[in-house]
Amino acid sequence: MNKLVWILLFLSNHLVGQEFSGGKTSSLIAQKVWDLTEVMYHDVVNPPAAARFYAYSLLAGYEILSQLDKNTKPVQKAIKQYPVIQPGNTSEPVNKELAVLYGILEAGKTIIPSGYLLEMKQEQLISKVKEKIPKPVIQSSLLFAKGIVQQLVQFAKRDGYFELSTLARYKPLSADSCWRPTAPEYMAAVEPHWRTIRTFFLDSVQQFIPMRPQPFDINRESGFMRMAEEIYNTCKELSEEQKLIANFWDCNPFAVQFQGHMSIGLKKISPGGHWMGIVGIAAEQAGLDFNKTLLLHTLTALTLHDAFASCWDEKYRSNRVRPETVINRYIDSKWKPLLQTPPFPEYSSGHSVISTAVAEVLTAFIGDNFSFTDTVETYIGLPPRRFSSFRAAAAEARISRLYGGIHFRDAIENGGEQGRRIGDFIISRL
Repeated sequence: MNKLVWILLFLSNHLVGQEFSGGKTSSLIAQKVWDLTEVMYHDVVNPPAAARFYAYSLLAGYEILSQLDKNTKPVQKAIKQYPVIQPGNTSEPVNKELAVLYGILEAGKTIIPSGYLLEMKQEQLISKVKEKIPKPVIQSSLLFAKGIVQQLVQFAKRDGYFELSTLARYKPLSADSCWRPTAPEYMAAVEPHWRTIRTFFLDSVQQFIPMRPQPFDINRESGFMRMAEEIYNTCKELSEEQKLIANFWDCNPFAVQFQGHMSIGLKKISPGGHWMGIVGIAAEQAGLDFNKTLLLHTLTALTLHDAFASCWDEKYRSNRVRPETVINRYIDSKWKPLLQTPPFPEYSSGHSVISTAVAEVLTAFIGDNFSFTDTVETYIGLPPRRFSSFRAAAAEARISRLYGGIHFRDAIENGGEQGRRIGDFIISRL
């Protein structure tokens, strides 16, 4: 190959970022993450599984970046049992941005149930750059990305996910204090064995067991029944703003609505998907470059995964009944919460755990008092909301569970503390 061709290939490798989207290659990461979100929205993926899919897809992209840019922060070294990833084998130059973006989609295509839908996104990505990057570089970039993704997928296959379907079917306990399916669909428990999934940073899912929940006691003067009364009275007098807050952070992919004899699914973005969207908004507003944007998305995804694993371990340990069941049985048989009760035990609050954990990580990397407008839920028709900081957003996510009538006060507050400890631990590992 003559010298001129090598120079052209070198320039295309370093200047392609100026051609993707007006010079903001960082925003393309958020776009690829949103592509993942749309597929999971299509599939109605449950919250813990969604976090897992984000985690491995972004980790694949970050591993590709690490192989191509030796100045990349090696966060993989903090991941338990992380394998030695062999570099891609290609004789041609590789375009960093193309390989990373293609790799994120390739990983998602491989591990998400309807991942085949991402093939179109890959084709669109290639079409966008084929006039700017020489064909040999495109081919070598895709080949390099696929080689890394194949190794990451093998790592993912050993995390216990594929063994979940072989474990004993979960049967709700009959005790009044224990969770049981709720109206209108009376769905089976979601991911009762998620505690067996391998974590990335946490030593184990039991590393940050939260404070014990308020003991079940139906005496009207007990602490437990006072919490139930709080939900009952609060939900009877919700302001329009409180209703909006509850719906904004609902993030329940299992919600259904009955029309006559028909049940209609009300698709919503998962809690993890909501926070992945916030990361994209914050990264662009902060002016982060391509590498830092990918780092922040990857850390957020990994944090979500571990936070969900910790929370789900507690849910099926304490196995606590939902407010809807308690209030219908002991206070008002006709009462319904504003939000539909999710199909898994109550304690601790999942959104409280994961939102607080992610907010701590984002605050550590971008800073406190970072105001932003959250437009993620406009996808399902909700108006944007403005927040003064990530912690303020997490605080609103926590209290939304009370307004929605789906969590007791201690599940919210202790879940927040559980999430804070997880976030602080992950920060310390990095």
